[in-house]
Amino acid sequence: MEGKRTTESLLAIGRSLLDAFFREQDRQLVEQKVELRRLGETKEALAAVSGIKNDDILQRLVELKVRPEIVAALAVVPLVEVVWADGTVDDKERLVVLDRAAAKGILAGNVEHDLLERWLVHRPEPTLFEAWQQYIRGLCEQMTAVERQTLKAELLANVRAAAEASGGFLGMGKISTEEREVLTRLESSFSDS
Repeated sequence: MEGKRTTESLLAIGRSLLDAFFREQDRQLVEQKVELRRLGETKEALAAVSGIKNDDILQRLVELKVRPEIVAALAVVPLVEVVWADGTVDDKERLVVLDRAAAKGILAGNVEHDLLERWLVHRPEPTLFEAWQQYIRGLCEQMTAVERQTLKAELLANVRAAAEASGGFLGMGKISTEEREVLTRLESSFSDS
């Protein structure tokens, strides 16, 4: 009798393990499906907010965890990048960045402004600049050559103003070597367009 119970017990345990395995598989499949739907919705939202239609660029933005609500803030990433070039952000640089952001509609009280304020206090991860590059490439695909050139000129003028905000010694060397490197990287972001 005891041998029979042991066999039945083992079979019951085996069934329980098998049921648990399939429940876990089902849970994982459901999670994967939810994640795929969320990614698809994120790509659609990014496309709607940014105007980018290139699926590869949208996918890369999703991989970089760019949320649709921060696309507006991406417009000021070059400013943030240049003011952090020397490792610190001073008050003059901060004011120039906030002024340029306000001109783009990023005003105190909205999410983008709060995000920008955080970026001016805590240096963003390098992936933020990579996300901006993906964003700008996708945006440039939607523009004519003249529009791209206008965007590039406006962006570089704003970034130069932020770079010059701290000034130099007696007006000499207003833009540091590190800031010039950032300007070069920004300019090269438009070269594939």
